[in-house]
Amino acid sequence: MSEEKRAKIVLRILNKIYPKTPIPLKHRNIFTLLVSVLLSAQCTDVNVNNVTKNIYPKYNKPEHFVKLGRKKIEKLIRSIGIFRIKAKSVYNLSKTLVQKYNGKVPKTFEQLEELPGVGHKTASVVMSQGFGYPAFPIDTHIHRLAQRWGLTSGKNVVQTEKDLKRLFPKKSWNKLHLQIIYYGREYCKARECYGLSCKICNSCYPNRKKPLITKKA
Repeated sequence: MSEEKRAKIVLRILNKIYPKTPIPLKHRNIFTLLVSVLLSAQCTDVNVNNVTKNIYPKYNKPEHFVKLGRKKIEKLIRSIGIFRIKAKSVYNLSKTLVQKYNGKVPKTFEQLEELPGVGHKTASVVMSQGFGYPAFPIDTHIHRLAQRWGLTSGKNVVQTEKDLKRLFPKKSWNKLHLQIIYYGREYCKARECYGLSCKICNSCYPNRKKPLITKKA
């Protein structure tokens, strides 16, 4: 079966299971979305949402976080992994936005990726979910699933992003990114499916017998 055929199967199954895709990270505006994505590194969305529900009603602009200062931000996000590094990024990010962009989140990949603590994946999420620009944010989970489903042989997220953008129509990217995340959490879990038991794995590889060990991103 060709990659293109497998991509069509994936799209059909995901559209059936997830016709709607709410954004999993709770936020009030594009700035708080950016902060939440930054906080979500090596951390679950649930944990981020639990922490930010007590922060965003009061602090939801770059100016607020600049005024708070790094130490107070650390206290607010203490229960999140690597909170000191993240607090530093949130503080420096907020400072840059106030000084350089008048408190607004910039709308280009280049400008976003120049911000403290913001990499390509974070920028892609903000462009996609915040500004509605076609993007395909790839994290280690999507990388793993794309390998299991035979959509990429890429050894890293950069190659996987190129492959998925080539295989799927541009108009589907923003929704598909979220659909894959939801499906991975519910049906094709890292330590349960192993490429053998979920509907997509079975449909793309009906004759697969051995567990698939994916290459780490």
